[in-house]
Amino acid sequence: MRGLKSTLALLVVLVGLGAYIYFGASKPDDSATALEKVFATVEAASIEELKVKSDAGEVTTVKKDGTAWRIVDPVSAPASDTEISSITSALSSLEIARVVEENAADLKDFGLDAPRIEVEFKSGGGKPSGRLFLGAKTPTGGNMYARKDDEKRVLLVAQYQESTFNKSTFDLRDKAIVKFERDTIDGVDVSLEGSALEFAKAGTDWRMVKPLAARADFSAVDGLVSRVQTAQMKSFVGSNPTPADLKKYGLDKPAVTVNVHLGSARATLAVGGKADDNSVYARDASKSDIVTIENSLAEDLRKSADDYRRKDVFEFRAFNATRVEITRSGQTTVFERVKSEKPDQPDTWKRVSPNPGDADRQKVESFLAGLADVRATSFVASTAKTGLDTPAMTVLAKFDEGKKEERVTFGKAGTDVYVSRPDEPGAARIESDKFDEAIKALDELAK
Repeated sequence: MRGLKSTLALLVVLVGLGAYIYFGASKPDDSATALEKVFATVEAASIEELKVKSDAGEVTTVKKDGTAWRIVDPVSAPASDTEISSITSALSSLEIARVVEENAADLKDFGLDAPRIEVEFKSGGGKPSGRLFLGAKTPTGGNMYARKDDEKRVLLVAQYQESTFNKSTFDLRDKAIVKFERDTIDGVDVSLEGSALEFAKAGTDWRMVKPLAARADFSAVDGLVSRVQTAQMKSFVGSNPTPADLKKYGLDKPAVTVNVHLGSARATLAVGGKADDNSVYARDASKSDIVTIENSLAEDLRKSADDYRRKDVFEFRAFNATRVEITRSGQTTVFERVKSEKPDQPDTWKRVSPNPGDADRQKVESFLAGLADVRATSFVASTAKTGLDTPAMTVLAKFDEGKKEERVTFGKAGTDVYVSRPDEPGAARIESDKFDEAIKALDELAK
């Protein structure tokens, strides 16, 4: 009997526990509500003016100018839309972690009698404005004391927000040095310690026009333009420099000058002397501001002509070649692509000469892929002593449905292999094993 009572009692407990889990623990806690916002009715998009005092005592005023922001005090300069957006978003979403005192008798206890950081904002269209004061950090960390407007209510807000609001004038500046629209670019030139480079854009391609006429590497030239466009000031030095100032900063005769051509207009970045171990002086030639930039950026602008030349010897690729003529040892071998009549079937290749007939598709495409993989390792100004006067092989390739063609001549001088193109001066040295592989693949086709 006693055992039965114990069993019944245990059963009652289990049923109760199950009910608790089902009706209590499994349901959301209705008492858990979203934290109250410091500025409950403020919308980030409605804020049109900010005054920010950093913990260093620097006060900066920014105002919205159309869709952009501009610093109006203590200087007049474009503001960083990213930094301002972070502040306005934080003001509209800032949450109260806890109310410490509803009516504090002494704000000094919380560092709010002389707040470290202050942010005042004004909204347009009659919408709310206000002020945020940030004081001391809590002893345990994680939060800091705050209050808003003229209230004596002391709040706790997340300490990580400090970095959002604690901004100097320089922090709030737009750090871009040179601005231009990329789709209007038609050229770029670089003056570098007495030498000059110039590139012209034709459609989507770049071509070098100075110091020589040659194909340019698209990625290299486009990278140069990107480096200028994304150049960021590391520090602000001053405005309205005198001739003596320009000489002091090495900007009277810049070490590097990059001009981005925008039709008849120019966007110019000039790089001067060394500021310290990690930075150099620079300026936008159309403005009166002197700034510093990372030394690594300045070094990137010091590349030679060879660095910008296209290293791919051939422009065609195995997939777009339509006809290839290879002359070697007095014999010319010709291959032509035969378009497949069925979309799901690959194209084939035929040997036009010598000995007309079907060619092994895989071997032809392997040979073409090997040629397309040939790259210049260096350049020489003259074809003298390159073996190009008695070619080891000449390749004439037609591609893009026969709309384009290119001719490349190979020469051997000892163990070195050189190539030349009629549209480029001098010659390029290539890896000799690439040439050997091409010859081997060509011999395979002859079997």
